[in-house]
Amino acid sequence: MIGPELLAVAAVSVGAFAQAATGMGFSLVAAPALVAVLGPHRGVPTVLLLAVLASALPLSQGRRHARLRDAGRLLVPALLGMPVVAWLLRGTDTRVLAVATGCGVLAGVALLARGVRSPFLRRPAGTWLTGLASAALNVIGGVGGPPIGLYAANAGWPGRETRATMHVFFLAQNVATAALLGFVLPSWPAVAALAAGSAGGMALASRLTPATARTTVLAVSSAGALALIGTAIA
Repeated sequence: MIGPELLAVAAVSVGAFAQAATGMGFSLVAAPALVAVLGPHRGVPTVLLLAVLASALPLSQGRRHARLRDAGRLLVPALLGMPVVAWLLRGTDTRVLAVATGCGVLAGVALLARGVRSPFLRRPAGTWLTGLASAALNVIGGVGGPPIGLYAANAGWPGRETRATMHVFFLAQNVATAALLGFVLPSWPAVAALAAGSAGGMALASRLTPATARTTVLAVSSAGALALIGTAIA
């Protein structure tokens, strides 16, 4: 029988593969397994540090494609909003909020999949709403990626620009969160699994067509929303 530690290492590899190939997905895949094995107090900081590496490795190859201004516009409300959201939600039953926001993400995915575009998301107010939504989802369920994926899909960026820009965003967001929660060094098997998964994802990323990359981002966003809803109602 495969032990939970081995399953957690495998989840790290799969999550790193998804992150490198699409620009998002590491925490969605790896966090549940690592937190189950290490517990929340050690598991969450470990996930954050591994998530930093999961963005940094592919970004070292594709950093010239990053849309730094767009990443910065999203980061400002996300970083400012995290402590505010955490304070506002103190003592609040976040399960209802998690279900509501998860349903909202699924609705956004459905609209984008049908070719609908929102001019609102291209305005400053839309950018702020996206960053704040990512901060809120990060606080509520540790799944801050779907709003960023929806924003990128709505913007219609090329696949390599989408990946690089999301890597910049998640790298900065996770560094800031880890600085608040503290650092826990991951095990060497987890680091090795992350490196192997990232290498595979980086190799696949260059072969993805824009349409395939966009579809994959929407699929990962949907998975994140479903995970948020499932965790809330479990």
